[in-house]
Amino acid sequence: MAIEGRGEPARLGEGPPSRVVIEGVKPEIDAAQFPIKRTIGEEVVVAADIFAEGHDLLSAVVKHRAAGSKTWHETPMSPLVNDRWSASFRVESIGRHEYTIEAWADRFRTWLRDLGKKVDAGQDVASELLEGAELVRQAAGRAKGPEADWLNGRAGVLRGREDQAARVQAALDPQLAAAMAMFPDRTGSRTYERTLGITVERERARYGAWYEMFPRSAAREPGKHGTLRDLEDLLPYVASMGFDVLYLPPIHPIGRSFRKGPNNTLEARPEDPGSPWAIGSEQGGHKDILPELGTFADFDRLVKAARDVGIEIALDIAFQASPDHPYVREHPEWFRHRPDGSIKYAENPPKKYQDIYPIDFESKDWRALWNELRDVFLFWLDRGVKIFRVDNPHTKPFPFWDWVIAEVQARDPEVIFLSEAFTRPKVMRRLAKGGFTQSYSYFTWRNTKVELTEYFTELTQTDSAEIMRPNLFANTPDILHEYLQYGGRAAFQARLVLAATLGATYGIYGPPFELCVGQALRHGSEEYLDSEKYQVRHWNRDDPASLRDYVARVNAIRRENPALHHDRNLRFFHCDNDQILFYGKITPDLSNMILVAVNLDPHHVHSGWVRLPLAELGLPTGHGESFQVHELLGDARYLWNGESNFVILDPASSPAQIFRVRRKIHSEKDFDYYD
Repeated sequence: MAIEGRGEPARLGEGPPSRVVIEGVKPEIDAAQFPIKRTIGEEVVVAADIFAEGHDLLSAVVKHRAAGSKTWHETPMSPLVNDRWSASFRVESIGRHEYTIEAWADRFRTWLRDLGKKVDAGQDVASELLEGAELVRQAAGRAKGPEADWLNGRAGVLRGREDQAARVQAALDPQLAAAMAMFPDRTGSRTYERTLGITVERERARYGAWYEMFPRSAAREPGKHGTLRDLEDLLPYVASMGFDVLYLPPIHPIGRSFRKGPNNTLEARPEDPGSPWAIGSEQGGHKDILPELGTFADFDRLVKAARDVGIEIALDIAFQASPDHPYVREHPEWFRHRPDGSIKYAENPPKKYQDIYPIDFESKDWRALWNELRDVFLFWLDRGVKIFRVDNPHTKPFPFWDWVIAEVQARDPEVIFLSEAFTRPKVMRRLAKGGFTQSYSYFTWRNTKVELTEYFTELTQTDSAEIMRPNLFANTPDILHEYLQYGGRAAFQARLVLAATLGATYGIYGPPFELCVGQALRHGSEEYLDSEKYQVRHWNRDDPASLRDYVARVNAIRRENPALHHDRNLRFFHCDNDQILFYGKITPDLSNMILVAVNLDPHHVHSGWVRLPLAELGLPTGHGESFQVHELLGDARYLWNGESNFVILDPASSPAQIFRVRRKIHSEKDFDYYD
């Protein structure tokens, strides 16, 4: 006998198909092809449409466990509206987790509801009490020990000879309902057809401040090539600004063939150092260090010294090769060749990169190639590096990244991968789905109020938030946006505050950022003039005009306020001035509430009225009641009254204000005291 319709056909001797429907499950990425992302301690909120025909009450649970465990943990789901159900749980360990949903028609709850209706209508319920007694007896059979004994006793009461009112009272006892919920009858239950995955990572995957710096420009003396020891001496400088990650461009030997000169010129002088991304020479390749920078002993010292001041070292991994790379000599089959037999260099018309050979990931010897590239990550992992910024991953096959990230994280699940992919949105999302911990974003090119609001709503309030964690770099060695070129000091301050508060993870490329370097190679270009990509630079880090102290204050504010450690809690609020962006981040218990107002015009003073939904935020709504806001950048305090309050932002002092909302103010004498 077969039953037509979806699902497996029923067979003789089996029960009928489940009546329950589970659909519209969220979060679910591409029919469970990819896991969602969380960090330790974060909440997973699961929702689904769950229903059946008729009027029976349903029960449902979210089942979750660490991958490989034989035991499911269950969290009861609650009905919301229109057959939508929801539940949440927290993930408490690094690694792969999984979840699914089970739902069933709940015979006891349905019986209890109907019993109550008949009692309220004054009907005789003798038969119903016997039916309930049987349901309780069956539950006792599913229980053990004292719980089984207690349920058997209650079953006896329901079918006993006492007056009906006493038996009804026993049936309606909330203690009985709670006990029955512990041992439900799941006959005819349905388990969702897919088991969904969660990748759980450490906190740094979600929250952190990155500082990018070229080691070769770390020397104290002008004109001298910096070393890893020089960089070690600068760790206190980086730590004083409050950064968590020090990210280094490639530190490998640099090729001589077709070496680029200053400002990307094609003719290099003998003393020109070339681009660090032209990796490989007779001195070695991806598993070697440029001798001018130092030795492996120097690198190991740097990693330890950084760790001692609370900083992790992140390395750039760029899978490409200079014509002088050992790979080219030893494995020419790993590269694409022209008809004349020469290896094809990289191009992005009209740009030509004669100093770089792209790797052919589909070569006949692809397995050996993939294993070697995996071993590059493992080599540096063994030297204490657990954060990798990957250059141009969108130019390499998705299956390679899916595989290599899984391979490396199987060795150490604390490894973090940052995708540097300024590319098409769907390509960026696919890299994130495939395992990249964090992603560069379009933040650099979002500068107006509308652009920022729309983009960050997408990043934090849609399915993108389940798989893509943005790392908001305010500038990079490749990108000096026009806003910074012409906006002056205030533009750098505004973009810093935006990056550091809109996102839980952000970065700057320094010292050009804190020194407000805004000179482009030419008009219309986003390339820096005299870029460090092609030459050694000397920076006056003690310049009194430096934003060093401003950066340090912003990072201190981030550390002191847990609301800024997350992305999903971002809310935009109304301001009547289109040049002022007003938004906030709030912890779920409302104990930490940060509001940010940024003047997006770096040249003019702007003011406006900002509006807050007071009741929704747990703020006083009564007539004459006030609350204090502590402006954390300037250490000023203000009393705000009602939904609308006034702000004024002068780019000459600071184009932004970061407010922490304090407790209700009862009188003038309370003004200087706050929670």
